[in-house]
Amino acid sequence: MNAPPELDRQTGSTVPTTDNLSTLLAEIRARRTEFVVAQKIPDDIIRDFKRLGVYRAMVPKRFGGEERTPSEFCRLIERISEADGSAGWVASFGYAACELAALPDETLRKLYVNGPDVVYAGGLFPLQPAKRTTGGFVVRGVWPFGGGSPGADIIGVGITVEGDPTDDLPRVAVMPADRVTIRQNCDVIGLQGTGSNEIVVRDVLVPEEWTLIRGDRATLDAPIYRYPSVGFAAQVHAIVGIGIARSALDDVITIARSCASITGAAVMAERSYIQLRIARAEAMLRSVRSFFYEATEELWNEALVGEVNPNTVILMRLAATNAAQCSAEIVGIACGLAGVSSVYMTNNLARAMCNSSVLAQHPDFSEGTLQSAGRLLLGLPVQPDFP
Repeated sequence: MNAPPELDRQTGSTVPTTDNLSTLLAEIRARRTEFVVAQKIPDDIIRDFKRLGVYRAMVPKRFGGEERTPSEFCRLIERISEADGSAGWVASFGYAACELAALPDETLRKLYVNGPDVVYAGGLFPLQPAKRTTGGFVVRGVWPFGGGSPGADIIGVGITVEGDPTDDLPRVAVMPADRVTIRQNCDVIGLQGTGSNEIVVRDVLVPEEWTLIRGDRATLDAPIYRYPSVGFAAQVHAIVGIGIARSALDDVITIARSCASITGAAVMAERSYIQLRIARAEAMLRSVRSFFYEATEELWNEALVGEVNPNTVILMRLAATNAAQCSAEIVGIACGLAGVSSVYMTNNLARAMCNSSVLAQHPDFSEGTLQSAGRLLLGLPVQPDFP
């Protein structure tokens, strides 16, 4: 991420990248069936992500990181997600450096003592009860959907402690990945390469200084750490959907230009209904994407000068939810136009359909975000269901 940046093909904005990004994306495309079979992103791809700067992008500069802007990071994740949704999802956890910034300063020094390329994953809910001791917290339990955990260096899990004054925000216990067991039992229809297995912790003592309150104020004072980390998590997941939709739409356009009907009808591209639906899908995708980055920049501009406005956060969450839901709709349009060719499991369109539908079901994109935004736009009091 230190090489001259590429230009985003739609907006002209810079995308944080290296000279070998294109090579890596080509390899990801060639191996995406392998990811599904293995139910994880292989270690060599994780190492490539580290070399690319995915996991140092949001790390403080004082620890060797780059403190990229939210838009820069999202554009990188978008590019990876065009190549493969699971790879983009796992790469998106590079945002977690913003969440980890709520750890004490001395803990952060220890975390990054060997460099900034630290891979974080974890499972938050359901919160599991932990016992407070003189040395910290004794953590035990099982957490589902630990996406990215097979390639992680550290794991965070959500805990609840009796009498803990956290203002109803979840406490996260962070520990080395070798202290947990990854139970490989992921059984989902999409994003199968994310390694979203169960995380099992058996009576691990986690010092209090290795815990954080998710959604609480960061201990570091820089614009990127004033940007709401919980909302940022929703954004980096939503942009995966946009990347998947872009890939699906590009695929069906390629098919339409060359595919003749077995019945002797005109090439797909010559059919008026194909032209109309492609145009509408393209307009929808570009509109969704523009709203996403517009909301991101508006919130970032506030973080640059001080505290962010909660109403701006709600609109950003609206943009993220809209992106996830509309991306799944766009992929559905692409698959419908492609017809029978999209039903084969080895076809990228079939994979995109499953990936985008699973992504849209994520709790980050619940109807609650839409309701909160609707109340805001109607001038009603808002009590969001998220930090």
